[in-house]
Amino acid sequence: MAEPRQNARTAGVREGKSLRITWIKSAIGYNKDQKETIKSLGLHRLHHTVEVPDSASIRGMVFKVKHLVTVEEV
Repeated sequence: MAEPRQNARTAGVREGKSLRITWIKSAIGYNKDQKETIKSLGLHRLHHTVEVPDSASIRGMVFKVKHLVTVEEV
């Protein structure tokens, strides 16, 4: 049986897995690219939590700002 096709949105996404990301520390005093990464993750204010699909690109963004956020696997 053939594997299901993947498109750009589902490529690299682990089926049924997601990450709960909470912004816990201010980005003031950090590089502009780290502030933009926080925005790209969908976080708008401190202590804001988002749930995003688990993928390699999301994990890369989280790694870049790991000192500013907490992550839980859901």
